[in-house]
Order: sequence, then C-alpha cells, then structure tokens
Amino acid sequence: MPALTILVTGFGPFPGAPFNPTGHLVERLARLRRPMLAEVKIIPHVFQTSYAAVDRDLPKLLAKHRPDALLMFGLAPRAKLLRIETRARNRSGSFPDISGRSLPGRQIRIDGPPDLVLPHGRHLLAAARSLRTPVALSRDAGRYLCNYLCWRASEAATENGFHLAAFVHVPPVTRKVLRPSKRHRASLDDLSRAAVCFLMATTTIARRMRRHV
Repeated sequence: MPALTILVTGFGPFPGAPFNPTGHLVERLARLRRPMLAEVKIIPHVFQTSYAAVDRDLPKLLAKHRPDALLMFGLAPRAKLLRIETRARNRSGSFPDISGRSLPGRQIRIDGPPDLVLPHGRHLLAAARSLRTPVALSRDAGRYLCNYLCWRASEAATENGFHLAAFVHVPPVTRKVLRPSKRHRASLDDLSRAAVCFLMATTTIARRMRRHV
C-alpha cells in the first residue's frame, strides 16, 4: 500500500496580525519524525493571506499531490483557545485580505448550501484531551480567509478523492516567546504540541478510511 499523503497548510501575516504562528506550525510538522509517520508523506504549504492565493494554490496542490487528507491551520486573533472547526459557512465578510481585496456579495457560492460539514472534529477533539491548552469544537469559522479555505477545501474533498479536511483555529502568541506569557497566552511550544497531536489523529483517521475504501 502506498504511503499516506497529508497536505498541511497555514497562512502568512495579514492586516492586524503581523505574526501568524501557523506558518511555524506547518514548518514544525514538515520536519517531524515519528515511527507512526514512517509511511506518511507530509506536504507543507503556507498560503499568502489572500483569496487569489487560495484559489490559485489549492487546486494545484490537490492535483499535484492527491492527498489522502488535508489538515489546515489558521489564526483567530481574538481566540483564547484552540478551535476545531466543524462547519464552513457559505458567507463572506468585507474585511480585506493582504492585497486589499474583499469578496463581493455575501456568499462564497451563490447556488451553494448555507454550510458544509467538516467531519471528524470530535475525533480530533478526543485526541487533544491530554493537551494543557484548552480545545473546543466550533461551528463558526468566521467570514475571512480561514472560512473561505474551509469552504473551498470541503468542496474539493469529494471531487479530488479524499474525505478528510480538518481545520484548526489557533490563538495568538507573542512572537519569539516560547514560554507562556503572564497573560496565560498559549506559547509556540503549546501550539506545536497541539499541532503534532492533530497530525497524529489525522493520520489515524486517514489510515482507517483508506482501509474501508
């Protein structure tokens, strides 16, 4: 049986967030070496925080690598905990991306359903029970690039032959500070441990799903 391929993505900086820790998480997971990952190919990618970048890069990545699973990370600047998203909403906001562009209209897809389900959130939540960083399920991925990527990835999942697309919103951290701050923000080390946990859970689910195809 060929190796599993997991596409792991994050985002770069965006207005109001000059440091986005998800790029660090993607790099960390790309370098990770564990026995469980011996037959797993990790494809890392950090999107420029723009709608055009998602529309350009995501189809190319899926066509080139044909991943078994897609594990996505995004920054929620006001969050105080890790949020595992369970739905992508068919809606957009007016906040501009890094290029100054915002989506026209109120929907991502005019003829689409109000939302798309991102399954397996509870499996990722169960795997994260041992983390010291609080984790919760979320039904609202916002109205910005994170929700947009959730939607586009969910749309593409069935079309490209994979059924596992998971998205995790992370809280902000202070740049270059590895220990928790006095404000009890999560550290980069905390987020890295969580990201490894989510990758392991994604690998387990993807292997199980492949056996049942």
